[in-house]
Amino acid sequence: MSVPIPEKNVDLHGSAPDKHEIALLLIDVINDFDFPGADQLLRSARPMARNLVRLKRRAYKAGVPVIYVNDNFGRWKSDFRRTLDHCTRYGHGRDVVTLLRPEENDYFVLKPKHSGFFSSALDTLLRYLRTQTLILTGIAGNFCVLFTANDAYMRDFNLFVPSDCTVSNTKRENDSALRLMRKFLKADTRPATRIVLGSPAGGDSQRHRMKNARSKSRL
Repeated sequence: MSVPIPEKNVDLHGSAPDKHEIALLLIDVINDFDFPGADQLLRSARPMARNLVRLKRRAYKAGVPVIYVNDNFGRWKSDFRRTLDHCTRYGHGRDVVTLLRPEENDYFVLKPKHSGFFSSALDTLLRYLRTQTLILTGIAGNFCVLFTANDAYMRDFNLFVPSDCTVSNTKRENDSALRLMRKFLKADTRPATRIVLGSPAGGDSQRHRMKNARSKSRL
């Protein structure tokens, strides 16, 4: 008796219906800012959050999936919703978290370490979304954004790390991290306003536009 082979699951059981060559990642923006040096970081995070909100709106219009990739802050019995609730109610950066809180259709991935890819579902999600280009944003540029960018580069993703949508404890540290990502990870660090997102029906023409845009930025 032959056993029928099940059809390949193409959408993670309905959990990832979107398909787009680009994905916008918000790294550790749901944050309680309760650590040494957080006050200094928060001063930079506030203007960054306003830039990121505008980028998110453009992503929605273009049909680009928005993925929150967030630390669990050592709370292994928690989940993303509880993390969001804690940061909104008790965090020092409540205004930033409120501004950047996810919408109903956004995705979220909890990570246990610096890189969004390490021991998380991010790689699987991106594969089902058929994503080839990542826009990495968030906190902190010289740690979690950098580590995530490194792992993304090793997985052959094209990378954008907009300079106005990521922050570190100091501008010097952030600029240094951006230089590293430009030089070694081939990341495009143009400001978010100069990133061309295209339309929901991106297809091959969208890939062509993104590659051309990256080439022009290096001239």
